[in-house]
Amino acid sequence: MSGTSYNAVTWLLDRNVDEGRADKLAFTDTVSELSYGELQRQSRRVANLLRRLGVRREERVAMIMLDTVDFPSVFLGAIRAGIVPVPLNTLLTPDQYAYILADCRARVLCISEPLLPAVRDILGRLPDLEHVVVAGKEAHGHKKLSDELARESDRFATVPTHAEEPAFWLYSSGSTGMPKGVRHLHSSLQATADTYGTQVLGIAESDVCLSAAKLYFAYGLGNALTFPMAVGASAVLNADRPTPARMYELLNTYNPTLFFGAPTLFAAMLNDEACKNARAGTRLRLCSSAGEPLPESVGNAWKARFGVDILDGVGSTELLHIFLCNAPDDIKYGSSGRPVPGYKVRLVNEAGADVPDGEVGELLVDAPSAGEGYWNQRSKSRQTFEGRWTRTGDKYIRDSDGRYTFCGRSDDMFKVSGIWVSPFEVESALITHPAVLQAAVVPEADPEGLLKPKAFVVLREGCNADGLYESLKEHVKQQVGPWKYPRWIDVVQSLPMTANGKIQRFKLRDGAP
Repeated sequence: MSGTSYNAVTWLLDRNVDEGRADKLAFTDTVSELSYGELQRQSRRVANLLRRLGVRREERVAMIMLDTVDFPSVFLGAIRAGIVPVPLNTLLTPDQYAYILADCRARVLCISEPLLPAVRDILGRLPDLEHVVVAGKEAHGHKKLSDELARESDRFATVPTHAEEPAFWLYSSGSTGMPKGVRHLHSSLQATADTYGTQVLGIAESDVCLSAAKLYFAYGLGNALTFPMAVGASAVLNADRPTPARMYELLNTYNPTLFFGAPTLFAAMLNDEACKNARAGTRLRLCSSAGEPLPESVGNAWKARFGVDILDGVGSTELLHIFLCNAPDDIKYGSSGRPVPGYKVRLVNEAGADVPDGEVGELLVDAPSAGEGYWNQRSKSRQTFEGRWTRTGDKYIRDSDGRYTFCGRSDDMFKVSGIWVSPFEVESALITHPAVLQAAVVPEADPEGLLKPKAFVVLREGCNADGLYESLKEHVKQQVGPWKYPRWIDVVQSLPMTANGKIQRFKLRDGAP
C-alpha cells in the first residue's frame, strides 16, 4: 500500500487478471456466472455508468441488492470510480430505508427488482436521490441496469484513491435505534484478507466459498467477496433465504471447500428432519461461524456428523470481520478462541483498567480493519473508537491459556446475588436439554425487586411443555450453577432475531415474545 495511491479494486480484481486468471470463475449465483475478466469489464461499465449519471468522487451510491453477480459488479465498479457504495440490509422496513437513504445522501440507488416494493412509497421523500437503477427483467419505470451497462464502454481509468480514503460504508444495526453508517477505508478489505483469510482460513486459489451470510453484512462481504478474490478463488452466491434445505442444496450442488454460517443456521441444519440424510458436500474442509457465539453442543454435533470443524469467531461491522477466533489447529468449542494474527485485544473494567485472567471485562480491539468512524454520529464515534482501540460492547473472560469466552453484551449482562450472570452461558446450558432447540435469557425483577434469569425457549419438534419447567431448571443448575437457573420459563414459537441471526434480547426485555 505504499506510494501515493491505492484503490482496493486494483488489488482485489485487476491483480487477478494481470496474474492470468481472466478466465477463472469468480462468482456464480446459480443463474449467471462471471469470470475475473468479465467482472473487470463489468465493473468498468458500472464506473462509466455512475459517471454518466453525474455521481462524483466520494459521493454515495446505495445498494439494496440480492446476492447475485450484479452485486460485486456494482460494488467494485463504484469503488473503481472513487464513489462510495453503501450496501444495505435487504430486509429493512420502508421507514428504515428512508432514514438510511436520507442519512447517506445517496445520489443513485441500485436495487434488485424483487425488492422494489419496499422503497416504492418513499422515493418521493428523498431529495438527494436522483436515479434508481433496477437489476432484473423489468425496471418498472426506472433505469434497467443491464440496458444501461450495455451502453457503456468497458474501458475506464481507475481513480487513484488513497489507502486511507473511505471506500465503502456499512450500516451497523446495533441492538437498538436506527443503524449507524460505518466508513471503511480502501485498505480495510486487504487487511481482513491478510489476517483472518490467509492466516486462519488458509484460503487458496483452489477454494470455493459458500456463505449463508449475505454480502451486505461485514461477515458475508469478507466470506464471499474479499477472501476468495484475495487469492483468485471462486464464490457461490445465494439470492434466496439461507434456509437449511437451501444451504444443503447448494453444498451438494457446488461442493464448496469453505462454508460460512451462523450458530442459528448450523443448529437448524442439524435439526431439520428434511436434511437428515443430506451430505453437505464432499470437499468441505472448514466451516466458519460468527454473529453469535457457537454453543459447544452445536460445534460437537456438527463435527460428529460431518467430520468438519466449525471455527467459531467474533467480529463486528465496525471492525469489518472476525478479530477473535478458533483456528484449525487450536479449537475449543464453547470458546471464542484467541486474537486473529494482526489484531490485539484487551479486557477492561468500568474504570478502563485491564482485568486479570478469570474476571469479566469489556473487549477492546486494536484492529487494522477498524472503521474510520460513524457518519454524522460524532458522540457515538467517540464512545466506540478510542484512538487505536475500538470498544465492542461485548463482555468476555480470558482463561490462563489466553482463550476468550463470551459472557454477553454489556447491556445484556446482569448480577444475581452479586455475581455476574452471562445470558449466553445459561442459554448454552438450556439447549443441551433434549427438548430445547433455541433459548434466550434476560433479567427479570422478582417481587423483592432483585434481578433473576428469565428464559424463553423454542422446543424441538414433537416436544411439549408438560412437566418441562422443573426439568429445565434442574438441568441448568447441574450444568452451570444453582444461582444461574431461570426462575421463569416461557415457551415461545420463535425468538426475535436480526437478519444475521443475533437474538434481540432487548425485545424480550421490553416484553415482546
